[in-house]
Amino acid sequence: MESESPVDRFYFDHNATTPVSPEVLEGLIPALGEIYGNASSIHHHGQAAKQRLELARRQTAWLLEADPREIVFVSGGTEADNLAILGVVRQARRERKHVITTAIEHPAVLNTCAQLEREGVEVTYVSVDSGGNVDPDDVRRALRPETVLISVMHANNEIGVIQPVAEIARIAREAGVLIHSDGVQALGKIAVDVPALGVDLYSASGHKIYAPKGIGALFVRKGTPLVPILFGGHHERDRRPGTENVAGAVGLGLAAEWACANLDLEAMRLSALRNRLEQGILERVPRCFVNGANGSRLPNTTNIRFDGIEGEAMVIALDLKGFAVSSGAACSSGAVEPSHVLTAIGLTREQAKASLRFSLGRANTVEQVDALITAVAEAAAHLRRLSPAYA
Repeated sequence: MESESPVDRFYFDHNATTPVSPEVLEGLIPALGEIYGNASSIHHHGQAAKQRLELARRQTAWLLEADPREIVFVSGGTEADNLAILGVVRQARRERKHVITTAIEHPAVLNTCAQLEREGVEVTYVSVDSGGNVDPDDVRRALRPETVLISVMHANNEIGVIQPVAEIARIAREAGVLIHSDGVQALGKIAVDVPALGVDLYSASGHKIYAPKGIGALFVRKGTPLVPILFGGHHERDRRPGTENVAGAVGLGLAAEWACANLDLEAMRLSALRNRLEQGILERVPRCFVNGANGSRLPNTTNIRFDGIEGEAMVIALDLKGFAVSSGAACSSGAVEPSHVLTAIGLTREQAKASLRFSLGRANTVEQVDALITAVAEAAAHLRRLSPAYA
């Protein structure tokens, strides 16, 4: 019996994670083999590791326009968010503490704020408009005398909307309040200049920019008060204990270096591909809509609602055709729940569950995009024929 021919696989889920790039992979080999010393040791092997770690710190700082001494290596975006928020709030010597964030933050921020609420901290969750945009004036109105931190993401992971962080940072400075931004989805896709943004803390993750998983960074502006949330040795200038992940940092540094050199051209290329994908789907599939289309967005991200279709069914149908995308729902404790981002912009539970995110990356081509448009049109037509919700 003849075996079925293999399906060509095309990846359109780069906001979830990215493959390790060739230049990063090449640099990881010596970092995992020859450079095995502990960067805190004073002998030759330790100092070789230390030198490579500090080069990676400089490379990462270049992408952020920061001072290398302001870069703290951590395990990823989640730890960076936790360290920024918990580290600032817990050091504040006040009887009452208040934090401002938004309704569309990543769970790494929202769940950290939920933990603070359990510790007695008050948190205000600022709403967004139908395009997913935060109004800086809403942040200003939420300020209180006891506010110690504002945390607003730079770009949303689901709909790609870019927030007015610099304007919100000016409001924070006027009020004498520290500001953190989760930049995990923005870094490497749009230009990030932390001094120009005016933020005090900025989170980054390696596996979103073609570095390996398990490495991230937190920018901490010089003089920002921050206590550690882990306890151990005096690593990372007493801000994050634990033997440094030198290989991971090497990967992050190399990925940051590539992004520095290629950011503008790659953003233009991805924006053109994203627009082609949107236009093709909107032309060929009736009753579909782009979520968050009326604001400034990441060049690689689109989130499209397909009325009358279960998003999970669409993800599976496209996967069978060889395309990896993600849906507007998440599995939590065995139950499929709609995206909190999509419901925050006004979608119903059914509309949120009928939405798909397409996020493009370095390997995607015009030919892949055109093939995806055809696959989406075919899958949508097939699923709607089967759906009692579509008439």
